[in-house]
Amino acid sequence: MKRIYIITVLTSLAVIISAYCLHNFLIHNDGDKSIKVGFIYVGDASTPYTNNFIKSQKAIENYYGEQVETIEKYNVTEGNEETALKELADAGCNLIITTSYGYGETTKAFAKDHPNIQFCQATCSNANDEPIVKNYHTFMGAIYQGRYISGVVAGMKLKELIEDGLITKEQAKIGYVGAYPYAEVISGYTAFLLGVRSIVPEAKMTVKYTNTWGDYMIEKKCAKELIDDGCIIISQHSDTAGPAVACEETERTKTVFHVGYNQSMSKIAPTTYLTGSKINWEPYILSAVQAVLKNKKIESCVNGNVNGNDVGAGFEQGWVQMLDLNEIIAADGTQEKIDFIIDEFKKGKLQVFKGDYIGVNPIDENDKYDLNNGYIENENCSAPTFSYILKDVITVE
Repeated sequence: MKRIYIITVLTSLAVIISAYCLHNFLIHNDGDKSIKVGFIYVGDASTPYTNNFIKSQKAIENYYGEQVETIEKYNVTEGNEETALKELADAGCNLIITTSYGYGETTKAFAKDHPNIQFCQATCSNANDEPIVKNYHTFMGAIYQGRYISGVVAGMKLKELIEDGLITKEQAKIGYVGAYPYAEVISGYTAFLLGVRSIVPEAKMTVKYTNTWGDYMIEKKCAKELIDDGCIIISQHSDTAGPAVACEETERTKTVFHVGYNQSMSKIAPTTYLTGSKINWEPYILSAVQAVLKNKKIESCVNGNVNGNDVGAGFEQGWVQMLDLNEIIAADGTQEKIDFIIDEFKKGKLQVFKGDYIGVNPIDENDKYDLNNGYIENENCSAPTFSYILKDVITVE
C-alpha cells in the first residue's frame, strides 16, 4: 500500500508540474501574441530627426509583421504631448515611444498612472530620478562620438584649405546652429569642435541658438549670418535642411562647407556638404518591442550600457552611425581616418572631453570645469550631460 501511495503522489506531482510548464509555455510563448506600439513625434517625415524614428517604426512593422500594430502621432509640439499620450493609451497601446526631450516630465507622470503600459522616452535623463517609475524608461545613442568624428572630417578640410593657401589659420572659424542651450546641444557642439581642433588647434567656434527644433527659415537665417561673419564650416543640431541650403546658396567667392546631422545633405548641398552623423534608434526600439512581447523587463533585452531604467550605446553596438562622406570635396585620407576613429571608439580607447580647456557653466560663471582632468560623457546616463562652454574658443551669440 505504501508503494502504491508513493507512486500515486509522484504521478500527481508529475501531472501538476506538466500542467504548470504547459501553462507557463503558453503564457510566455509570444508566437501568437500581438501588441500595439504608439509613437509620438515632434515633427514628421520632412524633418530628418523624426524621419529616423519613422524608419525604426517601419523596421518594427517589417520585422514583427502582424504581431505588432503601430500607431503614430505627428507634429506634437512639446507641451502638448499629454493629449497624444491619452489617445494612444485609449487606443490600447502596450508600448509607447516618445521621441522629444521636452516630453520627458509629462510622459513619466503619465506612466505612473498607467502601470500596464511601458513607456520609452528618447533623449531624456529622468528615468532613474526619484520617484522611479518601473514602466518608464529612457534611451539614447552616444552621439558625441559621431559629432567628434564629423569634427575631424571638418578639421581635415580646414587643414587642406590652409595648406593650399585658401585660408589662414586665423580664418579657421566654425559656425554652429543649435536648437536650444540644452546639455545635449552643448555636448554635441563641444565634441564637434574638439574633433576639429584635433586637426587644426587654432579653430574657434561661434554658436547661434534658434530656440526651436524645426524652423527652416530661422535655421537658414542663422547659418547665413554665421557665413557672413566669416565661418568656413557650418554644422548644426537642428532638424531642417536650412543650414545646408544656406551653405549651398552662398556665392562662390566665399569658402564654406556644411556638416549635417540625422540625414545626408549630399543631394541638397552637393558642392558644400562633407558628412554627418546620426543615432540609429532601431537596436533599442526593436529590443523594447521584443521585451514587451515576451513579458520581460526592457533593459534585460537590450544590448547596451544599462543603468537602472536607462540604456545607451555608441558605435560598439551600432547605435551611432556616420552618414555618407562626400569624397569629391573631402580631404584626402578622410575615410581612412573615420574608420580608424570608429575602431578606437569601439575599443574604448578614445576620450573626447579632455584637453587644456576651461569650461564655464552658462548659467553660473562661477561654476567651471577643468578639462585637463577629463570628462567622461554618458558615464551614468545615456543622455549627454556635458554643459560647459569652452572659454576663449566658443562664443555663444
